[in-house]
Formats: sequence, structure tokens, C-alpha cells
Amino acid sequence: MRIGVSGPHGTGKTSLVEELCARLERGHTAIQEPYVLLEEEGYEFAYPPVAADYWAQLRYAMRLLGDPAPAAVYDRTPLDFLAYLAAIGVDAEAGIDETALRTALASLDLLVIVPITAETEHVLPTPELTGLRRSVNDALLELVYVDDMQLLEDVPILELACPLDQRGHAVLNALTY
Repeated sequence: MRIGVSGPHGTGKTSLVEELCARLERGHTAIQEPYVLLEEEGYEFAYPPVAADYWAQLRYAMRLLGDPAPAAVYDRTPLDFLAYLAAIGVDAEAGIDETALRTALASLDLLVIVPITAETEHVLPTPELTGLRRSVNDALLELVYVDDMQLLEDVPILELACPLDQRGHAVLNALTY
């Protein structure tokens, strides 16, 4: 089972990925987000990140999905970085190989969207760059539900609007159907 978890920063994605890996059978591996992996490789990000940083993460996320790991939970998918690019005013559609992106996303058995909710706003720590975060949330939801590039035709999607303590259960329930 390959699960991708997408959403703006500060919505509990990493915690959900860890919970899912602990609860799923067959030893699922948590795949860290591209930002962390690129930093470990020596990539130096600007603060705040710039378009080149998001492009680097997008390419890395596509490579990660290209790995045939059969039992993995991905902390971020290429959609996250398309949303970040859109949020900073970059037309990512012009610079992306849609076929490669569609193929990478189609490798997922489930795409979990973790949007900003009233609970994440009140319970989780306040993240940096809150304006960017809100713009990314909106851009991600548009990418998923409008899907002009038809990237997600074959990908089951679960948007988590449930309470934080029920997210893992909601994902596991979605996997049984």
C-alpha cells in the first residue's frame, strides 16, 4: 500500500504519517518530506523559500514516488509543491511534465489531503508564514478538486476534515474499502 499525505505546513501531516506507519500492517516505511531529505543532502533553502526551492522539492517528490517501494507513506507529494508554486504566483503547469507527474501520482493507492481546519488552527502550534499557508491550502484544494491537468483521475482521494484524533482511523477505514 502506497499512501501520499499532502497539505499545507502546520496541519499535522508528519504526525499522521508516523501514526499510519505504526498502525499499518506489513511494516510501512515513512518517507520524509523532500525538504528534509534535500537538506540532508546539502541543499540550502532560501527563507522564505523561493520558486527554485519548490521546483527542487517537486522534482525530488516525483523521484520518491518513482521508487517501487510497495509499503510506504509519503510525507508530501508533488501536489504540495505545485500548490506552493501557485501560491507564490508561479505557473507550474508551464514547466512540468504532466505525463511524468500523472504517472508518479498514479503510483499511489490513496492520496490523503490534510487541509487547514478550525481544529488545526486552535490546537496545533501556529506555523510560520501563515499567509502563504492559507494560499497553499486553497491552491492545493483547487488542484485536487478542479484538476485541470487531469493528474488524479486514477487516484483515490480522502480529504480529512475529521478531528485530529480520528485521522488515522479515517485513513485506515478508507483503505479497507
